Amino acid sequence: MGVMLSLIAVLVIVLVPLAGSQVSGLQYVFGVFFPYAGFAVLLAGFVFKVLNWAKSPVPFRIPTTAGQEFSLPWIKQAKLDNPSTTTGVIGRMAFEILAFRSLFRNTKAELRSGNLIYGPAKWLWLGALAFHWAFFIIAVRHLRLFVQPIPGWVEFLDKIDSIMQIGTPPVYITDVLLIGGVTFLLLRRLLIPRVRYISLPADYFPLFLILAIGTTGILMRFFIRTDIVAVKSLLVGLATFHPFIPKNVGAIFFIHATLVSVLMAYFPFSKLMHLGGIFLSPTRNLANNNRMVRHVNPWSYPVKVHTYDEYEDEFRDLMKGAGIPVERE
Repeated sequence: MGVMLSLIAVLVIVLVPLAGSQVSGLQYVFGVFFPYAGFAVLLAGFVFKVLNWAKSPVPFRIPTTAGQEFSLPWIKQAKLDNPSTTTGVIGRMAFEILAFRSLFRNTKAELRSGNLIYGPAKWLWLGALAFHWAFFIIAVRHLRLFVQPIPGWVEFLDKIDSIMQIGTPPVYITDVLLIGGVTFLLLRRLLIPRVRYISLPADYFPLFLILAIGTTGILMRFFIRTDIVAVKSLLVGLATFHPFIPKNVGAIFFIHATLVSVLMAYFPFSKLMHLGGIFLSPTRNLANNNRMVRHVNPWSYPVKVHTYDEYEDEFRDLMKGAGIPVERE
């Protein structure tokens, strides 16, 4: 049911601009209003979420300790898995963010002939890594459509991405990796029973949405050609806050823009916010120095205590009468 609901939702998002873009008055809605609204929701929602997480108190050190902590000099410390310094934390976060190190070390459990077998799960790591890096590079590469002149480093990235020069226009490596990666992640949820059992519409919807974005982008580049000069004029107008709808912008672009706008608006309220959450995760961004530094709860406030001496002074006679020994007579 979750699969069908998510698929139908994405199909509706595709059909609405497909039909509406045929009306000249509605082109402004799909080409200008939706992108501005989506970006505004993305920016406001992202900032709100991050600030809300940043205000959440973490009074105790709770880093994930996946290796030997700092101890005696002759015991080797796992400096990345159990860092005790800021440098170690930076290294751990870098490997986690750039290379998904914890996912690389993930294992899977299978029941074979009545025996529980543990093994590596590298395909999940590879698919997730390909998908995330391809998505990031594609987003950066799209900057060439929003600025004029195009920065040299963006042109260099574009050339490296299309270095294989397959066909005309050339095929981008990241396009293939994005479609392959998101397809793998989607099929994994559909074909593995235990993963399908715990999957919700919130898991399927962004995958279908991103798959639709990648597919419409490829269609627009290779099969349903649109006027790239007109598209760039529209996007530069959006970036400079002088929006207008030029002629010769096909329906496929408005479908693509609407899908991207929906993704931006959906982003802060979804599991995709792990993009910001990873930086604020106390299990990752804290050093395990509990044996070296005494951590005092910042919430601690003076409280009135009743010491044993005060207790004995108050109840000495009763304690003696009950035969309870006292320290002072």
